[in-house]
Amino acid sequence: MSLERIWGMLVQEFFITKRSLEVIVDLFFFSTITIVVFGFVSLFLTGSINGAPAHYLILGLLLWEVIRVNQYSITVGALWNIWSRNLSNMFVSPLNAREYVLALMISATAKSALVFLIVSTLAAAAFGFNILSLGAGNVLLFFVNLNIFSWSIGLLLLGVVFVFGTRIQALAWSMIFLFQPLSASFFPVEVLPSFVKPVAYLIPTTYVFEAARGALENPGINWGSFGISFGLNMIYFLISAVAFRAMFARSKETGQFASNEG
Repeated sequence: MSLERIWGMLVQEFFITKRSLEVIVDLFFFSTITIVVFGFVSLFLTGSINGAPAHYLILGLLLWEVIRVNQYSITVGALWNIWSRNLSNMFVSPLNAREYVLALMISATAKSALVFLIVSTLAAAAFGFNILSLGAGNVLLFFVNLNIFSWSIGLLLLGVVFVFGTRIQALAWSMIFLFQPLSASFFPVEVLPSFVKPVAYLIPTTYVFEAARGALENPGINWGSFGISFGLNMIYFLISAVAFRAMFARSKETGQFASNEG
């Protein structure tokens, strides 16, 4: 594994992000506008009823942006190389799949951290919601778990794009939203139908959002929830890595990898 090649990928990601209006809108503008809109909704809820649902809403949205931005950055980052017919050129070089994926994961984490910092600052300044009131340790553990989950979904979708081509590219930015209700992002798990709850408890992010809501009242770290979430994340990440490796190899065997740029 070459740090120089990984760095080259990161530089490319930086310039794509800097010079692409679409990426800027999808990552930064969309996140900012969403926080502003839901921030006003939370203020309305605070004035109409008790403040807990309002806090659940804005907290869930802040944490959800970590997932959305990270997963989007991995899959759409690869699509930019396909759209520009540059993917095959990159792999003609000594760059290998592990270096490519690692660079995408690092870039995605950096983008999600930046967006999270921006929207958290906005939420504190404009709407009086300081996420650090949950405790810095909690926020760090939430961020780590949400990122690992995003990597798993990103790897799976990346493999699917390589195998099936750009005809299913819409999944790259839409599939992740399937997990928003299943993770109980904005409400307690008890709200979900009884037949959905077992599924929710198989998703690592459910434990993150539940622990985050609990931290609104008790900022101590919920090590039980963190341990379950982290354990599930490790299992799913391993499965995703194996699946991606198989799909990547399959796409090259069938010629789909090169045909994606056609």
